[in-house]
Amino acid sequence: MVNTNIILAGVGGQGLVMTTKIIAEAAYLSGLDVKTNDVVGLSQRGGKVWGSVRLGEKVFSPNVRPGEVDILLGFEALEGRRFRKELKKDSSVAIVNKYQMVPTLVQQGKEEYATDIEEELNKYAGKLIYEDFTQKAVELGNKAAANIVLLGACSVYVKDIPEEKWVESIVKSVPPKFVELNKEAFALGRKLAK
Repeated sequence: MVNTNIILAGVGGQGLVMTTKIIAEAAYLSGLDVKTNDVVGLSQRGGKVWGSVRLGEKVFSPNVRPGEVDILLGFEALEGRRFRKELKKDSSVAIVNKYQMVPTLVQQGKEEYATDIEEELNKYAGKLIYEDFTQKAVELGNKAAANIVLLGACSVYVKDIPEEKWVESIVKSVPPKFVELNKEAFALGRKLAK
């Protein structure tokens, strides 16, 4: 079994930490070894955050070496672009939300918001899924479910975790009143990725 390396990138408040937890739980429930790492640092709502998940038969570190990312989950377009060079050439999948949530550094004038995001992602990803996942979540009734729509798309490319383990992990991780919404969001993400 080959390990799967996932990088998650977004800004504070988009559910990156919860998504990391759901992936790890689904891997654990599937009998896989899993390690995670969240780099939230001093970020508050609007600050950039990222994390990694490595899963497989035996994983020794949560850190993914440059150029060895199998799946990039970009919760926000610019933050997804930031990790494009970490992708495995040709065999990787980048699942990136077109939604723009201007990061703090751009608001402060320290960085510019790139205009070549899709073009740059296409240069590095074996396959690119570039959708407005936030709008898809809005159409389901709650913008906050965008992370689970992304997760559903991701699940299609993590072959070692059965669909029912993903759903079991979601049920364990979200408040009961949001379970059905998140199940719908997950199913929509899977549909978008196929």
